[in-house]
Amino acid sequence: MVADLLVNIFIIGLSFLGLNWASNLGINNALKVSKVTGLSKTAIGFSLIAFSTSLPELTVAVIASLSGGAPLSVGNILGSNIVNIALIIGLAALIIHYRRPRQVNINNEHHGNELIPVFAKEELGNLHFGLLVASIIPLVLIYIAQATWALGFALISIFVVYIYQISKVRIPQENGTVSPDERKKLKRYLFFTFLGAMGVIISAKFIVESAVAIAGFVGVPQTVIGSTIVAFGTSLPEITMDLKAFMRGQPSLAFGDIIGSSFINITLILGLTLFLPALVDGSLTMNMSVYENLVIFSIITNIFFWYFLSQGKIGQKEGAIFLFLYVLFLITTVGAI
Repeated sequence: MVADLLVNIFIIGLSFLGLNWASNLGINNALKVSKVTGLSKTAIGFSLIAFSTSLPELTVAVIASLSGGAPLSVGNILGSNIVNIALIIGLAALIIHYRRPRQVNINNEHHGNELIPVFAKEELGNLHFGLLVASIIPLVLIYIAQATWALGFALISIFVVYIYQISKVRIPQENGTVSPDERKKLKRYLFFTFLGAMGVIISAKFIVESAVAIAGFVGVPQTVIGSTIVAFGTSLPEITMDLKAFMRGQPSLAFGDIIGSSFINITLILGLTLFLPALVDGSLTMNMSVYENLVIFSIITNIFFWYFLSQGKIGQKEGAIFLFLYVLFLITTVGAI
């Protein structure tokens, strides 16, 4: 047993090294894709990175919905959206606040210790609809007594239409036109971006499995493991990629992934969760009232996110508020078990 514990600890350490390498690979190539295609970094994060990092939730949704476990997928979707905003942005804000030196100009204004001291509002404007959808749909779920395949089809349609719309948005090149040689490398950049995301997901899988094994060894109840480690694990790709992007001074890429992952979770993945069972046994009806706690926290988190972005500032105070919301969410969720 002790040998197994040491092996799992070793696997976790090795997997974290893999996370670091894979996230660097994904971010570097995503930036190159942005430059070659003319898509903004926010749009790249919203589509390419967000879809890649949402694969764990997508996998859970497909497997669970086809095997009669759709309620598990819905809980995972709503919980992941809370993690994406409250935990990731909260951690990033505090880490950057304490790692970056406080700079003071002649007007005694502080810079360099905020998550977004200067935010590309024109880029975020392209994603307002995505954030709006991720905010409104959880609210609608509270008032829907029974969710069926029709709602799933509608959500999938919203995803397809909006991704098509955002793919047509282009930004002027900062350093002139892109050379033909760079354009020829686009497929290579896309491949390595996807490869980096896959590396993050695989590393996260090993971390979660080893963490569950260690928790079982020390006697932590399975209910606690499921509501904390496993839920955290499906969002680990977003956590790794986005924290790395924030630390490297690429907030547009990170915010695009955060908003995009939430949008994909609440449209494509929730839509598939509700729609796929109809292809198997012809029907699915879900009582959405059991997710009231998750929905309430999702709405509260999104409201704070909207407000902080409208103020153009996410610093130490805002980060602390997000982390408080996440801790409160964990307490109420575990307490309800």
